[in-house]
Amino acid sequence: MVSSLARIAARCLHTSARRHVLTKFGMPAMSPTMTEGGIASWKKQEGEAFSAGEVLVEIETDKATIDVEAQDDGIVAKIIATDGTKNVVVGTPIAILAEEGDDLSGAAQMASEASSAPPSAPKQEKGPELAPPAETPKSVPSEPKPLAAKAELPKGERIFASPIAKKIALEKGIPLAKIKGTGPEGRIIREDVESYQPPSSTSPTAVPSLGPSASQPEYTDIPVSNMRKVIGTRLTQSKQELPHYYLTLEINMDKVLKLREVFNKTLGEKDKAAKLSVNDFILKAVACALKDVPEANSAWLGDVIRQYNNADISLAVATPTGLITPIVKDVGSKGLATISSEAKALAKKARDGKLAPQEYQGGTFTVSNLGMFDIDHFTAIINPPQSCILAVGTTKPTLIPAPEEERGFKTVNMMKVTLSSDHRTVDGAVGARWLVAFKGYLENPLTFML
Repeated sequence: MVSSLARIAARCLHTSARRHVLTKFGMPAMSPTMTEGGIASWKKQEGEAFSAGEVLVEIETDKATIDVEAQDDGIVAKIIATDGTKNVVVGTPIAILAEEGDDLSGAAQMASEASSAPPSAPKQEKGPELAPPAETPKSVPSEPKPLAAKAELPKGERIFASPIAKKIALEKGIPLAKIKGTGPEGRIIREDVESYQPPSSTSPTAVPSLGPSASQPEYTDIPVSNMRKVIGTRLTQSKQELPHYYLTLEINMDKVLKLREVFNKTLGEKDKAAKLSVNDFILKAVACALKDVPEANSAWLGDVIRQYNNADISLAVATPTGLITPIVKDVGSKGLATISSEAKALAKKARDGKLAPQEYQGGTFTVSNLGMFDIDHFTAIINPPQSCILAVGTTKPTLIPAPEEERGFKTVNMMKVTLSSDHRTVDGAVGARWLVAFKGYLENPLTFML
């Protein structure tokens, strides 16, 4: 009996000890290609309790801002990465969490140790989209290099600073040796670097100020968002590695414009939001042409060329932080009204930064339409691993020869489009066949409404 009670007590003690332990909450990976993210805002503050299912924090990825929900009940013991923190490597601790009844006195010490530890590189997963190269953290050398010692470190002295403080100091060219740390045990923290003031011009070692004739031009440094950084990496890689070629065609849009006018009149004034745009007809024609020429609906995967059965069309949308391509799924099976409503809803979510990962990851073909900006003609960069992207210009009245007319010419509404293709998957003749099919559907729009 005593032995049984002892075993039960031991189990209870073990459970209690295991339960009342502070835990590190790392930067979550919101998509397979995410290597780092930012803290948009904490929804729960230090000392505040939360329940399973409640939003803890908003994470800013390269594509959107995503809510992170708590999996269990708990308390936010200490926040490590505050609102606005950028470039946090996946897995790096961003907060210390606890459970009801835990001793929170050790949270500050745990947070300090977590922030000083070098972040581990996240595991790369091979996905359908190009991912930005993961930054490999470098271990802090036991002894400073000679050049670094001359630049900022006193000989034989080691400087203790948090990773974010070192990063900001490196970017701004601030010598850490000249900063007095206010963190635990004199450690240099972010606030110390940001508040650092260089020596005044009256100091004997200061560089003389430049005269009016040598003054630098005024400028504003705009921080690069995660989204724009990834866009730059992917499109640079695409332009350098993919053998692009371009095919341009002009399309008579008279019938599309007349049909659109008839449809929108039937909707009436009360349903303006449901009115069709020219882009809705374009998306439908793209899907129909992909069904006729499926080779264009493909992706280069190295060992194989993947040919897709459905037309999941990525729609390029400009947002304040960069370009994003939400996907209208299986366009070929949908009517114009459905395509229109889905495209409008996705574009709004994209501008608000509220797209879910499944709404922008994937896609088999991309459309980039700059016609609303009065752009006649442009070429677009392919979004790998897709094979094609269609650049759509504006529709303009154009004079064309018309022997049947008394004057010998007539005015029609012409739209210029350019197909960018990956020559590894789509040969020139295939690209030309696709464009001819696309032109045929737009010049006879009733054919894809039967």
